[in-house]
Amino acid sequence: MGDAGEGLVDAEARIQERMDELERERNARHAKAPADPAALSRVESLRLARTDLQRQVDASSHAGLRAARAAAVKDLDRQLVDAQAVLHDVES
Repeated sequence: MGDAGEGLVDAEARIQERMDELERERNARHAKAPADPAALSRVESLRLARTDLQRQVDASSHAGLRAARAAAVKDLDRQLVDAQAVLHDVES
């Protein structure tokens, strides 16, 4: 009777190992490909620069300075779109 109990314990251990293996495979399939750190850094830098520059635009009282900064914000927006497209291409 002791031998039968050992067989059940071994079977349960094998089942648990197989379940763990399937879980690891499932997680590996669902894991995203690592993104390019340089592209991520560029996007984040552009976002921060845009936020800071937009604050400066909002605080500007001189019309010429305000227009120049607004143009710079538009340029950052364009760069941000380009950088996000590169990041998207890397992730795909």
